[in-house]
Amino acid sequence: MQRREMPKQEPQIRAQNFDEVAFGYTEKLALEEASRCLNCKKPQCVEGCPVGIHIPEFIQCIVRGDFQLGIQIIKENNCLPAVCGRVCPQESQCEGSCILNKKGGQIAIGRLERFLADWEASQPVMTIPEMVAPNHIKVAIVGGGPAGLTTAGDLVKLGYDVTLFEALHRIGGVLVYGIPEFRLPKKIVNREVEYLQKLGVKMVTDFIVGRTRTVDSLLEEFDAIFVGSGAGLPWFMGIPGENLNGVYSANEYLTRMNLMGGYRQNEVYTPIKKHHRVVIVGGGNVAMDCARTALRMGAEARIVYRRSRAELPARLEEVENAEEEGVIFDLLTLPTRYIGNENGWVTAMEFIRMELGEPDASGRRSPVPIPGSETIVPVDAVICAIGNSPNPLIASTTPGLLIGKRGNIVIDEMTGKTSKENVWAGGDVVTGSATVILAMGAGRKAAQAIHEKFFPQKP
Repeated sequence: MQRREMPKQEPQIRAQNFDEVAFGYTEKLALEEASRCLNCKKPQCVEGCPVGIHIPEFIQCIVRGDFQLGIQIIKENNCLPAVCGRVCPQESQCEGSCILNKKGGQIAIGRLERFLADWEASQPVMTIPEMVAPNHIKVAIVGGGPAGLTTAGDLVKLGYDVTLFEALHRIGGVLVYGIPEFRLPKKIVNREVEYLQKLGVKMVTDFIVGRTRTVDSLLEEFDAIFVGSGAGLPWFMGIPGENLNGVYSANEYLTRMNLMGGYRQNEVYTPIKKHHRVVIVGGGNVAMDCARTALRMGAEARIVYRRSRAELPARLEEVENAEEEGVIFDLLTLPTRYIGNENGWVTAMEFIRMELGEPDASGRRSPVPIPGSETIVPVDAVICAIGNSPNPLIASTTPGLLIGKRGNIVIDEMTGKTSKENVWAGGDVVTGSATVILAMGAGRKAAQAIHEKFFPQKP
């Protein structure tokens, strides 16, 4: 029996709107897909999940039609199932470990997770698990993204008094400022956040740790702190013309479009310049998000990436969606400079063609410039989507916090413990830009370590 595909909007239709691309499984499709699961005695899919969801158990609940128990099983380990079911790279994690890969068709675990989360949303009442009695230990969570939300959810269920501090005016971190509406609707994130609030997590917005209050100041009030403030400092290539108007970081572009509602240009007051020829530099999921957003805003969107299609770091699903919608891919191409007019606006950019040489340290073949292959093309906007580092504010205002070469907080990888007493950290502030689920896995690990600090396990 073949893997069940998920219905989605036709490319020519979805390229004109910001509605969610994929419709999700119907109950019939979910039952058919769940029935393919072998229910292994030693499920490798669980080992491939960064948050350790009991995957075969929830899938068997779908087979039996017990959707309520299925979502409860997921939420034992994952407080953001509707998010993870949409944006996690399951193909390289749980699904990539599925034994059916050997037979050419792993179980669509992420789609089944999404099905249960969306089923729960359709019910009149949100079920809240039985809570542990309060232990009156106060924990502050710095950052309302995936790592912080996960740490908060795990700790509040263990009886901790949890307060989450978010610098922006909405909770969600990259889930609300970074990922576009057509891939992760804001109402989905809001629903997951509301669930944590119902569990008892207190949330404070417009609160910049390092400016509103320092980590040391919070330690006077809280027994422990988890820092999950993400990676908000964008990288640029350091080529001529990067200071021209119209050259954006992916962070700025996506924040303006998503968090500030620019995609709803006829309904909000966010100022959006109308672009016609947009080049996106980079080949990851963020680059795909930028290109597909620019396309929907009416521009010709072009991805420029220095390696070949086989080396694109974005999820294959996202690359295929972008291609279907009309995004142009200029592969084996490297920008060398941006060219502007007398008013300081970018009007063109120069590329050089590349060829693949020997593999680099990551195992990917290194791109090598082809002499004499430079080309100049007209553009009116460039979006640089090549990565991010942590914002230096917390590092610069927290004495005793060990910081790495790229501004990341240094931790014990097993526990998330930092060099500073009673301070833990995880997610992009430690790793740099990574996936939502890896940040959540780091949050779970830190929550467990915090719990063991105050309630040591008996030998």
